[in-house]
Amino acid sequence: MSNCQLAIVSTVTIVLARPHDRKLRSKNITAHLDPRIWHRIEKELYLCASQQSAWLYAALANEEELAAEDLLVVDIRVGDPPPSPSSGHSWGEPTCMVGQAVTDVGVLFGVDAVDPRPQWALVPPSLQLDHQPKVPVARLGVLHGRAKPRPDARPALRISDTHMVTGVGLCRDAIDAHGKHLPESEADPLTVDLIGSILDVEKPDLVVAPIIERSIPFAAIFGNHDSEGIHALSRDLCEPDPEHVDGIGNFYLQVLAPTPSQLPLSTLYFLDSHGQIPSKIRNPDYDPIKQSQIDWFTDTSQAQRSAREKDDNHNRLHLSLAFLHIPLPEFGDSHLSIRGGHQREPPECPSFNSHFYDALVRGGISALGCGYNHPGLWLCYGGGCGFGGYCSYHRVRFHRRARIWELDTSAGSLTTWKRVEYAMARVDELVLVESGAMVDPREEDKDRSSVMR
Repeated sequence: MSNCQLAIVSTVTIVLARPHDRKLRSKNITAHLDPRIWHRIEKELYLCASQQSAWLYAALANEEELAAEDLLVVDIRVGDPPPSPSSGHSWGEPTCMVGQAVTDVGVLFGVDAVDPRPQWALVPPSLQLDHQPKVPVARLGVLHGRAKPRPDARPALRISDTHMVTGVGLCRDAIDAHGKHLPESEADPLTVDLIGSILDVEKPDLVVAPIIERSIPFAAIFGNHDSEGIHALSRDLCEPDPEHVDGIGNFYLQVLAPTPSQLPLSTLYFLDSHGQIPSKIRNPDYDPIKQSQIDWFTDTSQAQRSAREKDDNHNRLHLSLAFLHIPLPEFGDSHLSIRGGHQREPPECPSFNSHFYDALVRGGISALGCGYNHPGLWLCYGGGCGFGGYCSYHRVRFHRRARIWELDTSAGSLTTWKRVEYAMARVDELVLVESGAMVDPREEDKDRSSVMR
């Protein structure tokens, strides 16, 4: 399908694969669906928690292929029978009414789900499936008309180490605006207030952490602690894991140009950095990025580059970022040039170096963002914003903070800064990429990587 054409949804259906079907190849189950027309929404409707699986498929048609007398789908309902011709409710409109047509469908989870994307709406009620008590229900999301163009400069907020718990948690490390120690208090309300104040100022297009009430799209990355429970995120942009890749939550998102172009302007990669492991070398020690993850990233980044060249998009300025939780071993390199901060706490990272850094450089990544430590490639700490976690080093307390990234896809620039508790202005603002090229503040450090604290 050409990137310059508008896709129109003509039909949707759900395909069920019961336990005895698992012996069959998936292509046999969907043999009646022409892959040139039908497209699967890559979210399993039972969240892989049932003996059977269910997938939503949408039949798409190109706008240019529609005839004047063809009708367009302008509404989708779940559970109710189609209205009678005499009901006065119109389900189809002539092709001249493209702005009202259903042009895309998606799936979110949870009875309280809210679709944060512009012009998207959730269809009530939930999809009529055999409900699993502990599994969030699947909801159908619908896009009407052409997506409105968005500005070229797109801010993204990275929130690290919220340390939120069941209950309100306990904060032991808080200080006021002048650095005076504050008494112990409830942690989670302070964390929510800080995140809310940053969102009020920045109004980001994307948050790398779950932000639900404000209907902002978010992506989540996994690290230590995240294997200690079951997670169901109902409003996220996370994608299903690729097969045979270690970890949970290895995926990428693309920032696309406005319709009708829809060419990729930026690619954001998210990878699971695993957690703590027993070790005789270092305590604590951490699981490294696995070879299967490196292979997946390498194959994916190469495929994206080939696709841009095929679409004659290789001459455009394309920026790529990657996000982890646990820092890579390169964060501890003694030759790093530190910008916008001080290295007080040594980085806690895997003792074994699987050389994912080298793959990131080869894949054209401009910057890598990580968390965990709370206070030729930019390595950037996100800072810690959770009042339930530690925020002191050698008995010195620090203010909570979060990192903002601004991608200007028209200028090919990447700028970052921090929002810090009690500070009104941007903190440690720095241009990392300009006109598609890495920026190094000091010429003598051009052969070094730089780290942002």
